[in-house]
Amino acid sequence: MSQTPSTDVQGSTPDGGDPRGPFGKVWLFLRQVVDELKKVVVPTRRELTNYTLVVLVFVIIVILIVSGLDWMFSNGAELIFGDGSTEAPSALAVEGDGAGE
Repeated sequence: MSQTPSTDVQGSTPDGGDPRGPFGKVWLFLRQVVDELKKVVVPTRRELTNYTLVVLVFVIIVILIVSGLDWMFSNGAELIFGDGSTEAPSALAVEGDGAGE
């Protein structure tokens, strides 16, 4: 079983070098883009719906995980550091109690 080398080398000049000049490079690039676009397979409506639902379910799961972690960490921080609702007596409360009058 012998293999013969391909004679169709895209973008090279007949002597095997690079494409000639900047326009040759741009033309090579555009030809390669068109060749790649021909390989694209457009999903059917059913596949597209399926993919969309999978992405939405995954995003909802990630949102729930992040929200749960946020809730856990905020409750843990409140437990460790307090919720900030305790206030120190202020100077105004001491002066305005009426004891000195």
